[in-house]
Amino acid sequence: MTVADERAATAAAEIEQPPAEPSRFSLRHPRSRIAWIRPAVWLPLVVMLVLLGGLWHWGAEQLPYLLPPLSDVGSSLSGNFSYYVHNALVTLGEATAGLGMGFVAAFVLAVLTSELPLVRRAVMPIAVVLNVTPVVAIAPALVVAFGFGPMPKLIITGLICFFPILINTATGLRSVPQQVLQVYRTMDASRVELLWHVRVPHALPFLFAALRIVFPLSIIGAVVAEMSASGSTSGLGTAISVASSMNQLPVVYASILVLALMGVLLLLVVTVVERRVLHWHDSAN
Repeated sequence: MTVADERAATAAAEIEQPPAEPSRFSLRHPRSRIAWIRPAVWLPLVVMLVLLGGLWHWGAEQLPYLLPPLSDVGSSLSGNFSYYVHNALVTLGEATAGLGMGFVAAFVLAVLTSELPLVRRAVMPIAVVLNVTPVVAIAPALVVAFGFGPMPKLIITGLICFFPILINTATGLRSVPQQVLQVYRTMDASRVELLWHVRVPHALPFLFAALRIVFPLSIIGAVVAEMSASGSTSGLGTAISVASSMNQLPVVYASILVLALMGVLLLLVVTVVERRVLHWHDSAN
């Protein structure tokens, strides 16, 4: 073999061998745990925050009746920290409890509609009508029916979170390929076995997609419930309503900032859990 042939064989071997994947702790790894230290990762966000802060400062000078200075918002947060923590915990409790109620009801109905076409034809039209009905409009009726306690707020929050979970879960349960179902049926798998071992795992990506929406949405639902249902004495929604009536703009925007942080944290929790549970799915990559 000549020298040219040896070089050609070496080049062909290098082409056939895929490049080694960089270490998980290398900055070149697409999912590196320390990739955040690269300026390309954090610098765009920092620049955007600085620009938004500058626009806010300009807007506060031009429209003082609409935007308070950021320093006043920070002073309100630092000076009344326990006040915001207490109201945030109340709103978070209402959001998670309402979301839990909506999740259980939506998941059970999704299973029934996927297994029983008659139930699907009966339930889905009503669910669509319920979804397009302004929930705030029925808040006074809920207060009359359930009193001034937390139940009206939980029902409003649950109704707001109900429809996305129902639609996504039902779609995931019904989207299993027929070839997969046929294989399990040839092994005499029962409906319960098909549901537990095939339909539910296949629906998990759809379910987590819905949870990414409804977890932050539950915070919005709790705030809307606090503002619309009479008898609210605590919660960030109530704090915003009271501060607005007294023209306390720093308290209003400080409460909104806390709500935004709560929504981001809930979305982060869902994302972390999704990556743990769906490590086998393409969406986790």
